[in-house]
Amino acid sequence: MTSSRTLLVAAVLLLGAAARGADATVDAEGFVVDWLMLAPFSIAEETGADEIDKQQIAKEGELKPKAGEQQKIGDKTGTWKAVHAKAYDLDFNDVLGTANEDMVGYLVAYVVADKAMSGLTAAIGSNDQAKLYLNGKEIYKFAETRTVEKDSDKVQGVSLVQGVNTIVFKVINQKNDWAAALRFLDAAGKPVTGLVVKTAP
Repeated sequence: MTSSRTLLVAAVLLLGAAARGADATVDAEGFVVDWLMLAPFSIAEETGADEIDKQQIAKEGELKPKAGEQQKIGDKTGTWKAVHAKAYDLDFNDVLGTANEDMVGYLVAYVVADKAMSGLTAAIGSNDQAKLYLNGKEIYKFAETRTVEKDSDKVQGVSLVQGVNTIVFKVINQKNDWAAALRFLDAAGKPVTGLVVKTAP
């Protein structure tokens, strides 16, 4: 009886959420798989290590876009789009439907925590160069080339505030694949699941 009632309540909540246009959550392994994406924008060939330190968008760490908003980089204007990763990593080329090399792109997600969390680890993967901002502060930079893998790098001592946490993930591709992956791990090294992910501030 209790099980049936629990299922009924869950179904009602899901229907209500669907009617409101529910936000997503991280996946079962804690990966953020829903993002706002702005890409692609060209950079000079083989300059990713230099370009990662340039702000193609002024105050890039403070970005708080909404889907449909336009953004200019150089002489090109792009549109922020809500996207969903098919796997743990967001594959830029797959989303764009074309192969892109010597490009920079941005991902933004609004991660909602029901309580303040400290002592976390941000586990990051990218192909290639990457920079990560959390609530306006740069917490990570990678300036080399590589393939994307789960948890290639880990930034310890990360905190999430109660409520909305804004993540800006800048990723550059030099050649071949272009992808990004992010999740949070707790003090025991286990994925932080249950976080809500919004694509609007």
